Amino acid sequence: MTEKDIHARIKELVDREHELRAKTTGGEMDPEAGRRQLAEIEVQLDQCWDLLRQRRARLDQGRNPDEAQVSSPRQVEGYLQ
Repeated sequence: MTEKDIHARIKELVDREHELRAKTTGGEMDPEAGRRQLAEIEVQLDQCWDLLRQRRARLDQGRNPDEAQVSSPRQVEGYLQ
């Protein structure tokens, strides 16, 4: 997955997030279902941002960015802010 692919995925997820928020606040979707789906999207976004950071770190170290791998949801959600 290239940086361009990751950025495209992030945009797709953000668009989906905005759509879900609009449906939830507009009463078109059950709020609980919306929260569950938003939580899933947030994890996927965290994974994408983590993958970008890994790729950039590899480039900075002169290593192959294509060797970066998607971290598990548990790992990315366990990072300290």
